[in-house]
Amino acid sequence: MARLNPHTLQMQITRMFEQGQAIFATTKVQDWLKERGEDPSVYTITFHEEPAPAASGLVKMITIELGRSDGQVVDEWLQAEVNRHA
Repeated sequence: MARLNPHTLQMQITRMFEQGQAIFATTKVQDWLKERGEDPSVYTITFHEEPAPAASGLVKMITIELGRSDGQVVDEWLQAEVNRHA
């Protein structure tokens, strides 16, 4: 099993939720989108709480769901990258 990288966006968002800073999570994802040349205003961002992998030492992880407000399909690579944890 791949080790969890504490510097991935998903792990940063998970930590924000654990520390009671969830209010800043959307802004963090919007900044991440900007860094990749995407327009954050086109995306809706939804967070889902899920059980963490057994070997991670965490209780839960937050997954990030991207949607497009213009009805277009979110690129698969972008959705996968936003939730990359290794």
